[in-house]
Amino acid sequence: MLNRRLLRIKVMQSLYSYHQAVGADLMLAQDRIAAAFEPDLTAKEAPDRRMLEGQRKMGEAQLRDWYRTGNTPEKTDDKAVDKAVTDAINSFQNQVKKDGEFYGGQLLVGAESIHDQYLHLLNLPVALLGVLEEEQSREERRRLGPRENALDTTRLHKNKAIVKLMANEQLQSQTIRRKLAWEGNEELEALRAAWEEMKTDETLRAYLAGKDIDQPEMDYDTDLEILRHIYKDFVFKGEALPRQLESDDLNWEENRPIIRNLVLKTLKMLPFAAEPTQELMNLSANWADDREFAETLYKQTLIEDDKMEKLIAGSVQNWDVDRVALLDKIILKMALTEMQLFRGIPVKVTINEYIEISKLYSTPKSKQFVNGILDKLAQDLAASGDIRKSGRGLLDNQ
Repeated sequence: MLNRRLLRIKVMQSLYSYHQAVGADLMLAQDRIAAAFEPDLTAKEAPDRRMLEGQRKMGEAQLRDWYRTGNTPEKTDDKAVDKAVTDAINSFQNQVKKDGEFYGGQLLVGAESIHDQYLHLLNLPVALLGVLEEEQSREERRRLGPRENALDTTRLHKNKAIVKLMANEQLQSQTIRRKLAWEGNEELEALRAAWEEMKTDETLRAYLAGKDIDQPEMDYDTDLEILRHIYKDFVFKGEALPRQLESDDLNWEENRPIIRNLVLKTLKMLPFAAEPTQELMNLSANWADDREFAETLYKQTLIEDDKMEKLIAGSVQNWDVDRVALLDKIILKMALTEMQLFRGIPVKVTINEYIEISKLYSTPKSKQFVNGILDKLAQDLAASGDIRKSGRGLLDNQ
């Protein structure tokens, strides 16, 4: 199931994308000022290029100063410059607000897409059978008949675990409603390549060469085990399918353990006696709470950005805060926000979580840097009363 660390990573990625967008928005605001003082080549009188260049530089300097300090620009003697700067600031602020909302939405889309990917992979067996039928049809059209070494895939077509999985009413409904069937040319081509890998697999060949057992439940268990084998060794490992899944989803590597867990647990929940109404796995034990956690952490980290920037600047000795890597600053700001906002999460848990995230996503030295800054600031914030922890099994400020 989805865990809080993955949610923190999704928040971090959304915040990183947002800050990158803010940089681009500032450049667009500068371009807006530059465009305001472009020479009008259609004017009857020749434009004063030197004056326009001076106005442009003055406007851009005021914009940069406003962005750095947050102070409202002072009025100048040139109304054209004042207007251009005001327009640029308003445009920048509107776009930044849109970006904040957009990347907050993308955060939830990214998390919820994990469940779609899980359901999509549950549809893989029926797509695989389609590939086998396609190959069989192609062989039958050959004038010389089927190849001598062609595998007899009859047992896989009769696989009772696949039949039960495909009969699941929730899977059928979600597949149609969210368009989760395997239909794309690229993914079907990857499935064909994966079948070529499977053909040489000794476990699968032994299964295909075996015979059905008189006891239905034992036969079903064998069918279920080969299905688990296909997922483990050719979907979550192997070559063709993992490559396709990664190219289709840039976050596949970080999502893969969650999706793997969901798929394999689902198969475990489909014994011989399972009914078509059997409920599939949920994204998390309580998605409403997890969703609120992610949304709140994202929004509050943005709101507290300036405050956290100052906290970090005050704790970085002999080092300009502007030189701290953007990703490290985001990790620190998220951790500091979480410490103060979520009273039920112990400080040590928060620090350890963000240390682990820094090890996965930032520089080799980030672990020590993040640990040192968070440890110091956590003590300072606890002493000042800004961090207060409460709840079952928690002591305040621990």
